[in-house]
Amino acid sequence: MRMKHLYGILAGMLLVAAGLLPSCSITRNLPEGEVLYRGIDKIEVENRDETEGGKEALAEAEAALASKPNNAFFGSSSLKWPFPIGLWIYNDFIHAEKKVGKWIFERFAAKPVFISTVNPELRAKVAENLLHDYGYFNGTVGYEVLPMKNPRMAEVSYRIDMRNPFMLDSVAYLGFPFLADSLIRADWEERLVRKGQKFSVLDLDAERQRLNTLFRNNGYFYFRPDFISYRADTLIAPGAVHLQILPKPGLPEMAKKQWRVGNIAVNLSNYGTGKGLKRDTVTYKGMQVSFMGDKPPVRPSVLYRRLRFRPGDLYSQRRQTFTQEQFNRLGTFRFAEFQYAPQDTLPSCDRLDLRVNAAMDLPYDGELELNVTSKSNDQLGPGAVFNMSKKNVFRGGETFSLELRGSYEWQTNSSGAGGGSAINSYELGAAVSLDLPWIVFPWLHRRDFNFPAQTTFRLYGDQLNRAGFFKMLAFGGNATYTFQPTPLRRHTVTPFKLTFNVLQSTTERFDSIMNANRALYLSLDNQFIPAMSYTYTYDDALLADKRHHLWWETSVTSAGNLTSCVYAAFGQKFGARNKELMGNPFAQFLKLTSEVRYNFRIDADQRLAMRLMAGAIFSYGNSTVAPYSEQFFIGGANSIRAFTVRAVGPGSYHPEVETRYSYIDQTGDLKLEANLEYRFRIIGDLHGAVFMDAGNIWLLREDPARPGGQFKLSRFWKDIALGTGAGIRYDLSFLVVRFDVGVGLHVPYETSKRGYYNLPSFKRSLGYHLAIGYPF
Repeated sequence: MRMKHLYGILAGMLLVAAGLLPSCSITRNLPEGEVLYRGIDKIEVENRDETEGGKEALAEAEAALASKPNNAFFGSSSLKWPFPIGLWIYNDFIHAEKKVGKWIFERFAAKPVFISTVNPELRAKVAENLLHDYGYFNGTVGYEVLPMKNPRMAEVSYRIDMRNPFMLDSVAYLGFPFLADSLIRADWEERLVRKGQKFSVLDLDAERQRLNTLFRNNGYFYFRPDFISYRADTLIAPGAVHLQILPKPGLPEMAKKQWRVGNIAVNLSNYGTGKGLKRDTVTYKGMQVSFMGDKPPVRPSVLYRRLRFRPGDLYSQRRQTFTQEQFNRLGTFRFAEFQYAPQDTLPSCDRLDLRVNAAMDLPYDGELELNVTSKSNDQLGPGAVFNMSKKNVFRGGETFSLELRGSYEWQTNSSGAGGGSAINSYELGAAVSLDLPWIVFPWLHRRDFNFPAQTTFRLYGDQLNRAGFFKMLAFGGNATYTFQPTPLRRHTVTPFKLTFNVLQSTTERFDSIMNANRALYLSLDNQFIPAMSYTYTYDDALLADKRHHLWWETSVTSAGNLTSCVYAAFGQKFGARNKELMGNPFAQFLKLTSEVRYNFRIDADQRLAMRLMAGAIFSYGNSTVAPYSEQFFIGGANSIRAFTVRAVGPGSYHPEVETRYSYIDQTGDLKLEANLEYRFRIIGDLHGAVFMDAGNIWLLREDPARPGGQFKLSRFWKDIALGTGAGIRYDLSFLVVRFDVGVGLHVPYETSKRGYYNLPSFKRSLGYHLAIGYPF
């Protein structure tokens, strides 16, 4: 879009606004008899209960009263933006007959919120019932409609009188069968309603669910929560409740007895119809497996190990849940349905036959990610990542994956090396991995846990080319164990990871740089990186009822220490230098990274996303410089978006284009980065964002070739690169296409411009990023 078109649109919007301001009535064309709701004037609370239960009850009541007026301030029920533009447009264009007027009305008019639609009487009644549910049986909620100067507008005032809460004076469990009553007594300390507690319907519902789970975990397959009823007497003593918990009258006979597992059968169906294939059945340790074709698509032994039931076992809802999770973790089924049926119709029957119907999923899975990064200093870089997976490779839930990735980055102006357009760099990489849904370890061989646990073997290779400088090959492999004992917490252990970096070729220009810069030489020299690592991840995104979400990941990596211990066992000092592995030196370092993301939900259409990341790597022993592939860098589509990847730092160092040290990679030993992003919906699946990014990298040790690169607390704030910007996102849930424009505000090095805003020109401070997915 040309700038003159943009100016035309802005001018048109200003003309519309100018036309609206003189007639800024927001009630002129309201329907007859309606009064515009302008929010809550106040909520007065009497006899406030300051206990946690009282605060929770009051919060629920106030939430029932809350209702947003037009032009509400971030969803507030009482605060409003000063300019009700949507209502102005509604009143000025509701009777528009021309296409332009109708389009403006449909796109920008705000539907008025009326007192009648808010219905304060109904809201007050709902809030009063909520107080009763929390035990405030004498609590009341009243309201008053307050007319404003304009008689067609009004606010609402509410009055909540909590009064005294009712307390449980006694709790009795009556009428349960002998075995069920014994279970209640055995689990007595886990009960959720006790004498002396505040009466709450929510606690009663929770206790009903607890009892139902208790019974179903102990054989009562046909028991349901609604089979439990309550009797509450509030007349014996003022403010006291005498509670009885008892089974519902007329309980079905099937719900009164315990059931055991009978025969077990698994029915496997292929993806699609399986037309032309015959059905066959095999028996494995008493379990029948039926399938289409010559052999089961999943080995019967794999299915048998994932069953938490054996014939004759007492039915347990917990074991059924574990079994379903184990089947799902194989990753080879579209669904697995569990069906139970009595073996016969005799009254004495207490056996349930289990039939598992499992449908095989698609055998292959593919994914393609594309991104493009552009900077106004004529640097351009597209990239792509392609993943292909084959599921159930050896009929045991194993997954074989292939990943191919590549990226280009070129600069169309003179790079200082002479000549014009030249490709500055490219990266190519490939990796193959095998995921096994169990732990492969001598003492834990094929053990099935009651939580997700898997083993991953991976081989990889990366080719890095910096045109005019060097070409490097990195290849290696690792074995990784992943445990997820809870849905929110995951532990990843990599006891073995070996990488070998090979500097394949260099140019004369780069050789002169290496001779002058010892640190660069050591980071790029041929070397082994024998490492082990541990990563802890916390992610509460699965908690759908939680308003705000937290993600935290911390990783610790140790390289060369186990190898050095072996050397030490043969008499060589642990910190000695010049130690080699298969004729090449190996790296020694400790690396720590931690990243926190917090997603603050304002309302359904607005969020604040925050991110803080810090990392440090300390090298010692064989080398005081960390390997090139392990060092930190900053900038890019998922970092500080005003700058390209590796374009900032370390510290205040900045290579001059004209010097021989103008190699494009800028890396360091320390990293600190912070991001703040306001996300909002524009229309439909189109979203917008405004962001602020800050951070930098530093060196732990001084490097004469990179002056200003070492971390100094005295100039910490000056060293922080700062950028802002805006972007749009097309969010289809399964795919997010993102375009961000970053604007540099401050660079840590000296420029021709003085002051904090030291970017030489606005045009050259812009960064453009087209990517897939949110940045964090």
